[in-house]
Amino acid sequence: MTTQNEVAAKAHTKLLQVRDLSVQFKTNDGLVYAVNNLNFELGRGQTLGIVGESGSGKSQTVLAMMGLLARNGAATGQVLHHGRNLLALTPSELNAIRGDRIAMIFQDPMTSLNPYLTVERQMTEVLELHRGMSRRDARVRAAQLLDAVKIPDARRRIGFYPHEFSGGMRQRVMIAMALLCEPEVLIADEPTTALDATVQAQITVLLRELQRDFGTAIVLITHDLGVVAGLCDDVMVMYGGRVMEHAPADDIFHRPSHPYTRGLLAALPRLDDTVDALVSIPGNPPNMNSLPPGCPFSPRCRYAVDACTAAMPPLVLREPGVPAWRACVRTPAELDAVDAKGVAHA
Repeated sequence: MTTQNEVAAKAHTKLLQVRDLSVQFKTNDGLVYAVNNLNFELGRGQTLGIVGESGSGKSQTVLAMMGLLARNGAATGQVLHHGRNLLALTPSELNAIRGDRIAMIFQDPMTSLNPYLTVERQMTEVLELHRGMSRRDARVRAAQLLDAVKIPDARRRIGFYPHEFSGGMRQRVMIAMALLCEPEVLIADEPTTALDATVQAQITVLLRELQRDFGTAIVLITHDLGVVAGLCDDVMVMYGGRVMEHAPADDIFHRPSHPYTRGLLAALPRLDDTVDALVSIPGNPPNMNSLPPGCPFSPRCRYAVDACTAAMPPLVLREPGVPAWRACVRTPAELDAVDAKGVAHA
């Protein structure tokens, strides 16, 4: 079988190449392996969606890439940006890249923005540091970006403090800050969390328009599969710190080949479905301090067999010639057969 590493090694150079990224945390209960041997590539103008339940390792993956892990965390592997390994850089070298070539939108704009500084000061600081601009010129540029993200009366409101904006407007401010230096890579960690449906739709459209205008590559972390369907070219499904499936978005939504992916999609409510009860995946995500043997999803998997607990299945191509990877001992045809029979734990 061809592994994902072997296929990736043959690919052309990309903006971002992640090789065997792993993240561990030292705790009183021992080492916690939050992310294990993650691999992906990202080219200009592409969007990768990372999905999975809370605790699957999504945020720790991107925090490791940005050098923002907690003090008890450590990352191994490679995160190559134009061939330069970000994990091997000093803090000062990373600071020259963060906010400039690679930028990040954090989950909660209220806690990510400094409440003691105006939006203008927080935005102009970025341009003064990375572009050497005067504060006056930086303010003009910052106001232009606030206008680009559809904040009304941007020239006046740039002098506001974060608490003077609504949740949706604060998220737009975060997006504008991330795009100040026209980064090559934008990491968006659940950018629509806690926003109402209308604002979510507006942020999704905004990201799509900004990607079109700037050609930015995006890594999107989200629980919302609707956002993934609207924005992403490729999707990586994570569970228990590992990749369960990695494929083009169309394959994920129309030809899911991993039990966990199928479970996530089955849990989505549908307007054209008349079922009386919503479907859910039984059980809870695993304790990362004590993962089950073999596949971490096996205790919750309706397709599980004895081989699932013998060893962790490797991430391999679903079929030759198709850029889709899965980590499961059972073939898609076997999963379909179980579905057809309605048999659990066959």
